[in-house]
Formats: sequence, C-alpha cells, structure tokens
Amino acid sequence: MITVAIVDDQEIILNGLQKILTDVPNIQVIAMYNNGDDLLNGLSTQLPDVLLLDIQMPERSGIELAAIIAKKFPSVKMIALTNVDVLMQMKQMLQKGCLGYLLKDVSPQILISAIETVYTGEQFLNETLKKQLLTSLSGQDEKQIITRREKEILKLILEENTNQEIANKLFLSLRTVENHRNNLLQKLNVKNTAGLVKVALQEGLV
Repeated sequence: MITVAIVDDQEIILNGLQKILTDVPNIQVIAMYNNGDDLLNGLSTQLPDVLLLDIQMPERSGIELAAIIAKKFPSVKMIALTNVDVLMQMKQMLQKGCLGYLLKDVSPQILISAIETVYTGEQFLNETLKKQLLTSLSGQDEKQIITRREKEILKLILEENTNQEIANKLFLSLRTVENHRNNLLQKLNVKNTAGLVKVALQEGLV
C-alpha cells in the first residue's frame, strides 16, 4: 500500500485529488493539508510515502517547502503540482528534491502512474516539460564536467532509450555505452536515471 498526503490551498483541488485516489486499491490518502505550516506539523507525526505538493501557495511556497522536506524528511517522495508549464519552475522543484512534476488537470491514469513511479524512486515528469528539458540539455555549452559523448548518452538515457538502443543510434558497441553510462553514474555520484537528471540540473548541465 502506497500512502499519500496532499497539500494545496484550494479545497476543490484537495477534494478532487482525494476522490481520484479513493478507489485505487494500492493507494491510500492518509492526510490533506491547506498550507505549508500544517503540512510540516503533520509530517512530524505521520510520514506518507508520497507527497503531492502544490507549488503556488501563500506564505510558504512549494519550492521552499520542498527544500525543507528533502532535508528533514528525506524518505518522502515528492510530486510537484502546478497550473503552469514553466521549465525554470520545474528545474527548481527538481533541484529541491522533487521526483515528479504534474499539472493539476492531469488525467487520473497519469496521476496514479506518477505516484506509483516516484514511490519506486524513479522520476516522473510532465511530457511537455520533459521535451523542453531535453532540448535545453542539447543546447548547453560544453564547460561541464561530462564529455560531449557522455552528454549525448545522457540525453538518450533521459529519452528512455535502452543501452542497446543508444548503441545502435550512436553506432557504438554495447560495452562502450555501458561504460559511458557507468562513468556518468560515478561522475554525478548517483544510482539511477532520476539521480542523473537531478544532479545534472544542480550542476548546471541543462
């Protein structure tokens, strides 16, 4: 069972999200909050597996809250919720520790999939912003800590290509791609694709 908490200053959003998740057999909403202070107090007594975190809230924004939660409650997997597709905002939320980024009018199927995905520690991004993120990755200059070839492979990894597919597209051997991928994981000190994206953002690689 995946436990979920929701924070949003709009009652209609809270109730709508809860209604979507009520009949999902492997997901249970255990808490709902209207503001950041209530959220932090609640997390001190009951931690969810996944937190749906509104970005635009008065007093404490989602960006501020994400940084606090990542530090104080690192086991909580966060999904940012917003009304606006803004690449810079998505980058900020990923940098602060969120694993997911969704629009509030997302379909129930995508919302459920996002919760299940981040619960496993993987990343789930709004598809439109994911494409923008990949485009920004392609346009970055070459003064970063990874090589040009590693950047090509990182871009293809973010596009969800397998090692064999990357090898075919770049006309490399599978072993060479595996070596580059391992180098990326070691250089950025991460364990998986979600980690690669997060650190790449933090280090200014995208």
